[in-house]
Amino acid sequence: MATELESPSPYAGSAPLTAAPTTPEPAVLRLLDANLDRAREGLRVLEDWCRFGLDRQDLVARLKDLRQRLGRCHLPSYKAARHTASDWGAGLAHPAQAERTQPAQVVAANAGRAQEALRVLEEFGRASDPLLAAEAAAIRYALYDLEVDLMRACGAAAGRRDQLLRCHLYLITSPSTHLLETVAAALEAGVRLVQYRAKESADLERWQEARGLRQLCSRHGALFIINDRVDLALAVEADGVHLGQGDLPPAEARRLLGPDRLIGRSTHRIEQLHQAVADGCDYVGVGPINATPTKPGREPVGLAYVHQAAAESPIPFFAIGGIDATTLAPVQAAGGRRVAVVRAIIEASDPGAASLGLLKTLGEEA
Repeated sequence: MATELESPSPYAGSAPLTAAPTTPEPAVLRLLDANLDRAREGLRVLEDWCRFGLDRQDLVARLKDLRQRLGRCHLPSYKAARHTASDWGAGLAHPAQAERTQPAQVVAANAGRAQEALRVLEEFGRASDPLLAAEAAAIRYALYDLEVDLMRACGAAAGRRDQLLRCHLYLITSPSTHLLETVAAALEAGVRLVQYRAKESADLERWQEARGLRQLCSRHGALFIINDRVDLALAVEADGVHLGQGDLPPAEARRLLGPDRLIGRSTHRIEQLHQAVADGCDYVGVGPINATPTKPGREPVGLAYVHQAAAESPIPFFAIGGIDATTLAPVQAAGGRRVAVVRAIIEASDPGAASLGLLKTLGEEA
């Protein structure tokens, strides 16, 4: 049977390396030990963020594999050469470290840290430990690709939430024989946040309509949200879901959707808003402000709740319920900077013009 050293790929096996390299001078031993530590630490930072921050087990598995492969190269002779007390650079900080306030910055810094350390291992290990050098090179190139996936994962969530903050008009659909044409007109006018709501439709019809709306929204750079149905949101790659008080708990929806997508929650009083914030929701609906046939039997909460939300909500809130061009001013006066509408656009004779008028009044730039 071939031994680990006889394997044609020095990093393909799972058994630990046991053969000692040709012993280099002590300074090189310390250098290899320090950079093995640095690379493994950087990979661990990335791995833990993927595990706890992004909830991306696929990325965790890839990073763990790289880290464990590198760990098998960390020979006892390197660790024995360690002498932290004589290393004047130990603990040396740089002002740039204090500027890493966002997870994406930490990810980028630690990916770079690991890549730099791997390059040092490759260069100095080539003469005395060719297996280490080869493994370091292979891991470095793998990490280049992994870093792209990591940054995309970090940016997806941030990008959606940044776009949400810029949205002041939220279009919620209702059944219509001209649904795609109506939503297309609203998107052409500048609407950038759309929720698909179809309570009574069969699943196949919902999926077909949702897929068509998803394509329309993507074409116009708009966020697309699915009402209630996490499975449908995943099926059409929507930007998130909107949950009612009787729907799936936000924590469970987050577990299924992952950290990148948006979660909204309908609220009817300030205690529900506070709970939605505690549950990690990205925005809330506040209402219904007025009686509306969209929510038959639901008592309107009036403008008092808008005042409360404006004073206390740390996340975007959209006032909803019977809001149109004629009822918008009191909502704005109460502190409602964002509104969600259904009939004001879906049932308008000219959905594009209705959207333009609301966008202009709300001050949202197309």
